[in-house]
Amino acid sequence: MDETVFYSSALLLFSLFLISKLLFTNRSRHPKPPSPPSLPILGHLHLLKKPLHRSLAALSHRYGPLLSLRFGSRPVLVVSSPELVEECFTKNDVTFANRPRLLAGKYMGFNYTTLAWTSYGSHWRNLRRISATEILSSHRVNMFSYVRTDEVRILVREMFRDSGLGKVDLKQKLSELTLNVMMRMIAGKRYYGEKVVDLEEAKGFQEIVQESLAVSGASNLLDFLPVLRWVGFKGVEKRMIRLMKRRSMMLQGLVDEHRQKGRVFSAGEERKKKTLIDVLLSLQETEPEYYTDDIIKGIIIVMLGAGTDTSSVTLEWAMSLLLNHPEVLKKAKAELDNQVGKDRLLDESDLDKLPYLHCIINETLRLYPAGPLLVPHESSEDCKLGGVHVPRETMLLVNLWAIHRDPNLWTDPTSFKPERFQGMEKDKEGMNFKFIPFGYGRRSCPGMGMATKVVGLVLGTMIQCFEWERVGEEKVDMMEGGGLTMPKAQPLVAMYRPCADMIEVLSRL
Repeated sequence: MDETVFYSSALLLFSLFLISKLLFTNRSRHPKPPSPPSLPILGHLHLLKKPLHRSLAALSHRYGPLLSLRFGSRPVLVVSSPELVEECFTKNDVTFANRPRLLAGKYMGFNYTTLAWTSYGSHWRNLRRISATEILSSHRVNMFSYVRTDEVRILVREMFRDSGLGKVDLKQKLSELTLNVMMRMIAGKRYYGEKVVDLEEAKGFQEIVQESLAVSGASNLLDFLPVLRWVGFKGVEKRMIRLMKRRSMMLQGLVDEHRQKGRVFSAGEERKKKTLIDVLLSLQETEPEYYTDDIIKGIIIVMLGAGTDTSSVTLEWAMSLLLNHPEVLKKAKAELDNQVGKDRLLDESDLDKLPYLHCIINETLRLYPAGPLLVPHESSEDCKLGGVHVPRETMLLVNLWAIHRDPNLWTDPTSFKPERFQGMEKDKEGMNFKFIPFGYGRRSCPGMGMATKVVGLVLGTMIQCFEWERVGEEKVDMMEGGGLTMPKAQPLVAMYRPCADMIEVLSRL
């Protein structure tokens, strides 16, 4: 009897083995990208560590620049070479113009209707058109130049006033500045420092911006292991729902406030008083069926998410690099003194005369891109990439961090050398896809022009007005922390004092 049970069990196991091979073995003859060994259910999640871009770079170094992974139930393709990036965003640009349906898009992106999270199609094209012609056009960006200028002057005035302390928390200062810039453009309000009318409202917006960044991105386990949603893993989804409701209510309050004012602007008033909410409400009057309040709120939240933390993080990395390389800081100061002088503050109109400053910004974006993996893309249909088959609904991660530091593309890639960009400060097209900090193709960042102006003006003014030193003899810690925009692991605190030749100018602010 025991022998019969043994053979029956062996036959059953062998049958189950054959069935599993037939059901789960992919019999496609298409060539496939290399892939590390995976685990049941988890796929390759066990191989990932923070920060994610470094972990993926290590895997790509071992298996190649086109890497197939499985994050739980979701197939993922990781690309880390310029040639493959070019193929993604030229030949296959429409195919990869979709976004994966992540929880961040559902709750942070107004149910996948915002520019950042909506699928490629007529709605996305309309939102992109609005961004290009109404929100982030050269005319509109220039119209708000007074906001950027005013906020930078407020920053240096406050720093000059507090210079006796000798030390400044730059992470905090830069975060406050970028939020003030965006909120003055969007709603005509400051939420930090002087002239904050409603402190409770200001605090609320500060909190929702930080919470939104914390729960966004492509590293939420609930997106890859659906079973975790069923058990309410760490209350993540409930937290998103609460945040969504709170944020929607606060944004609706701003929209209603501007609608009730019903402001009509003369040509002279428009430049100084018209906000982006006013622009969107005027569009709502002409096409109310499309420009709903939810669409307006979605545009606002994308502006806040894309225009605040990315710029402040880039500025913090740039200042950290300059503190560790005082010879570069000295050279940048000399350029500012020669091109701008010492009797006035830097203005946006001066930025085109400062090629070395642009080199510093580009080198910062190369080493520390604010979107090290870009926002995730997803294939809308089967396609070929690098000669291999890519199934539809495959999530695409472009590892910019790895490309920007590839020794086959860059000489001495981990060193900070702004000079490598001399002669090509504005020639991004000539970089052959080895330098694309703002992405490329249909879903590239539409706010590149404004971000460049903000970062250039702030960084140039801080170099022009103050002398900078590290807090101690040790170099600034340059390790990345976790997060969508690759913040520093250790927030930057620096020593500073007003430049002697700028004290008179600063005293007049």
